[in-house]
Amino acid sequence: MNLQDYQKFVTAVTSKESKDLTTFMNRLDEVDGNYLDKTQGHGPDVNVPLLITAALGLSAEAGEFVELPKKIFFQGKPLTEDVLFHMKRELGDVIFYWMNACTALDLDPQAVIDENFNKLKSRYPDGEFKAEHSENRKAGDL
Repeated sequence: MNLQDYQKFVTAVTSKESKDLTTFMNRLDEVDGNYLDKTQGHGPDVNVPLLITAALGLSAEAGEFVELPKKIFFQGKPLTEDVLFHMKRELGDVIFYWMNACTALDLDPQAVIDENFNKLKSRYPDGEFKAEHSENRKAGDL
């Protein structure tokens, strides 16, 4: 397969919301609850602009954090106090956008942490990492 054929394939399997601004804006309105389908009922309240901000910000800031260990482990960058401080600042940015996501979804941040703890406690019942628990998850363990 050549790149032009692959590009046609990718275009064909990409959602209309991803390719058309009007369709995307209509979907934002649907998710925001402005044009609800009465047969589907009303879903949870979501702050759509803040959720988009959080999603993009989390990805960007996680990428900025990941860049530093990549340079340390694969490019010979020394692990200095300045680099550690830089990683600390990037982790703070991740938390900033994580908090925005909690706010956008009207989630209690403590409840999110508690849910994660309970999920991991169930996955690792002995309280320690075991590869078999990581690779062979129970039904519903996301």
